[in-house]
Amino acid sequence: MNEKQCLSFHLFVIWVLIALGGIEAIWGLRQLYGLAVSNHALYALTGSFYNPGPYSGYLAMVFPICLHEWLNVKNVRERRWMQQGKCYLSIGVILLIVCVLPAGMSRSAWIAATISSAWVYGMHASWGSRIKEIGRKYRGRALAAIITGGIVLLMAGYALFHLKADSASGRLFMWKISGLAIAESPLWGHGSGTFASVYGMAQESYFAAGSYTKTEELVAGSPEYAFNEYLQIAVEYGVPFLILILMLIAFCLWKGITEQKIGICGGVISVLVFAFSSYPMQIPGFAIAIFFLLAACVISRSKISLIFFSLIVALLGTYCLKSNQYDACKEWFRVKMMYNIGAYQAAKEEYEVLYPELKNRGAFLFEYGHCLHKLKVYDSSIRMLKEAIQYSSDPMILNIIGKNYHALGEFEKAEEWLIRSTHRLPGRIYPYYLLVKLYTEPEFQNLEKFKQTASIVLTKEPKVQSTAIKEMREEVRKLIIDHSER
Repeated sequence: MNEKQCLSFHLFVIWVLIALGGIEAIWGLRQLYGLAVSNHALYALTGSFYNPGPYSGYLAMVFPICLHEWLNVKNVRERRWMQQGKCYLSIGVILLIVCVLPAGMSRSAWIAATISSAWVYGMHASWGSRIKEIGRKYRGRALAAIITGGIVLLMAGYALFHLKADSASGRLFMWKISGLAIAESPLWGHGSGTFASVYGMAQESYFAAGSYTKTEELVAGSPEYAFNEYLQIAVEYGVPFLILILMLIAFCLWKGITEQKIGICGGVISVLVFAFSSYPMQIPGFAIAIFFLLAACVISRSKISLIFFSLIVALLGTYCLKSNQYDACKEWFRVKMMYNIGAYQAAKEEYEVLYPELKNRGAFLFEYGHCLHKLKVYDSSIRMLKEAIQYSSDPMILNIIGKNYHALGEFEKAEEWLIRSTHRLPGRIYPYYLLVKLYTEPEFQNLEKFKQTASIVLTKEPKVQSTAIKEMREEVRKLIIDHSER
């Protein structure tokens, strides 16, 4: 294989990603101007993604690749038509991304784009050798410059943190709980696809211990992902596997840098930075792009490497086709409309058909279990919801299991599950409200616990005030009056 053939795969990856980045940026601009519909009701800007976070991360990945291609041709005086086209396309996509990226409000993407682009520009400008030379000549000034730069970076970090302080605090808390989950099984992890369940259990244990702050209670949630790919890999597969993955990525980067594939390596660096506080590998399109970037780093003149890569793609493609749930999810979306309007019997019959294909999806299992609860098939509902716990950290699952046991007259079990819910997310008022109702049962009446939980319902400050909270508080006040009159 000659050099031209060798470079073809590398160039193919570069220009496909640049083209896709340009399409995504135009898509985002159309959404901002109201010419296209967003994929999420809460956000105006998502591109082809469901959320502005991964969308911004994708653009941040493409940005250094475009920058490298532009730097390669911008100083060429007599450009051929191919070089001219590369110059215009790369600078055009850069400008489009610059227009869209700030609107995504993703600090992770901004940092990723900045660091990776600085590295790409530094490689073109030979910053490494220049910094060494300056360090030898002006040691005192270099030290002062490093200290000043460090102070500026700290100030910038502080400003970015407080741009969305609650969101940043939430990420830090997620990483803390993920760290506790890793400590439970550091060598082998908890298993593929178990993050949400393991995280929920770890958070429940942490809050049950009682040594938490008000801020942690406020920012806690029930995430599907760790918002840090490194921590998520360690939770599911163990620390040794994480080290192995990092070594593999380091090898790919070393190989890419030695072969002067600077743009591709810049894209990988952007993803590595973005992955510290987001979940790019959980988005199929993003994960495929990362896979091709890493492959482009290492595929060289050897025909064997290209054949090996093609074999991996074929095997992964076959696996994805066999495990594809697109049609089942499409049908689930249709059935979800029945569930939302309260047609539970019709929804239940459809859920039974879909169960074999979607039994590893927490949200589906919760809907199925809740549907059975509404139909008063309590034992089946409990069984289905206990399956849902294996794939979700949502405390609402615990609440419905508690309600099922309450309806069956198994009050001690109902209390156990509802207390677990208060530990999993202590900021939620609903499980305390359910406990208040449980403690008014004649066979399980407990005046002291009733007063304690009623006080929490009436005084706890919720994240967001809602009509439901007002109704719960009004009902609790009536129960207090009824008990005081007895």
